[in-house]
Amino acid sequence: MKTMSITILFWLLSMLLLSEENQTSKTEVKCNSTAKNYSLIPANINKNVTILDLSYNQITLNITDTRVLQTYFLLNELYLIENKVNILLNNCFSNLSNLEILNICRNSIHTIQEGAFTGLHKLKKLNLCQNKIVQLNPDTFLPLKNLILLNLHGNLISYFDVPQLFHLEFIILYGNPWNCSCSLLNLQNWLKTSNVTLENESITMCSYPDILKCYNIKTVPYKAECYSKFPSSITEDLHIHFQSIYNSTFNNSLNNLTRNSEHESHGKSWAFLVGVVITVVMTSLLISVAIKCPVWYNILLSYNHHRLEEHEAETYEDGFTGNPSSPSQIPDTNSEETTVIFEQLHSFVVDDDGFIEDKYIDTHELREEN
Repeated sequence: MKTMSITILFWLLSMLLLSEENQTSKTEVKCNSTAKNYSLIPANINKNVTILDLSYNQITLNITDTRVLQTYFLLNELYLIENKVNILLNNCFSNLSNLEILNICRNSIHTIQEGAFTGLHKLKKLNLCQNKIVQLNPDTFLPLKNLILLNLHGNLISYFDVPQLFHLEFIILYGNPWNCSCSLLNLQNWLKTSNVTLENESITMCSYPDILKCYNIKTVPYKAECYSKFPSSITEDLHIHFQSIYNSTFNNSLNNLTRNSEHESHGKSWAFLVGVVITVVMTSLLISVAIKCPVWYNILLSYNHHRLEEHEAETYEDGFTGNPSSPSQIPDTNSEETTVIFEQLHSFVVDDDGFIEDKYIDTHELREEN
C-alpha cells in the first residue's frame, strides 16, 4: 500500500510539472524580425507576442512606432539593437507593463526624456550601451522599481548622478570619458557603500584629469578639499544643479551657501533706508500742513461772507430801530457788547467790496441815548 501511494504521488507531481511546462510553452510567443530593413515597427505581428526581436533594421521609434508598440502589451522581452533610434520619447513604453528585458544598444540615442521609462514597473534589465548619451537625469530611472541590471557602457557620459534604484545589483559603466574630479565623488561613495557590483571595474578608467588616468572611478583618490566642497548633506542638490545649469551658475550656488550673513546685513540696510525715507516724507507733509493752515482758515472765513439783499437790509434797519424794548430797559453791558460785535463784523469787510452798508446807523448817538 505504501509503495502504491508513493507511486501515485510521484505520478501526480510529474503531471503537474508537465502541465506547467506546457502552459509556459503556450504563453511564450516569439517573433524574430531581424534584418528585415523595416523603417517602422510592423503592425501585423501576433498581438500575443512575448519576445520581439527587431534588431538590425531602420526603426527610429517615432510617434507612429510608439503607437504600434503599445498594442503588444504582453511583451516580456524587446530587442531593438542597431537601429536608427535617436530620441526616447515620453511614454514610448508606457503600455508594456509586463516588459522585463529592454535592449536598445548600438543606436544613436543622445536624448532620453524624463518620462521615457514610465510604466516599466517590472523591467529587470536595461541595456543602453554604445549610444551617444552625454547626460542622464536620475529621475528618468524612478519608474524602474525592480531594475537589476543597468548597462551604460560605450557612451559619452563624463558625470553620472546616483540613481534611486534600490534593487539594482549590477551596473556597467566602462567605455565612457569619466571626469574624475570632485564632481564624481558622490558616485564613488555610492559604489563603495552600496551592494551594487561595478562590472568590468578594472577597465572603467578615468579620462581626465591626466594625472588620474591610471585609476578607475572606484579607486581614484580624492583630496580633502573635495570632501569640504561636497558635504554629504547637500551633495544631491548640488549635483542636480550641475546637470541643469552651466558651471558658472553652479559655482554661484556654492558661493551663496557661504554668504548668507552678507545677504542678511544687506536686507537690514535696505529696511533702515526705507524707514528713513518714510520718516522724511511724513515730516515734510506735516510741515506743509502747518504752513498752509492759516491760509486755509482765511479762505474758509471769506467764503462764509454773503451779499445782503435789499429787503434783508431794510428788515435789519427796522429791527434795530424799532425794537419794542426801549434802550433804557437794556443794560449798558449788552449795548456795549452789541456795538463791539457789530464793529468786529465790519472790521473783516474790505472797503468797496460790493457789500451793502447801512450808513444811517450812528453808533455814537446810540451810546448817548443809552
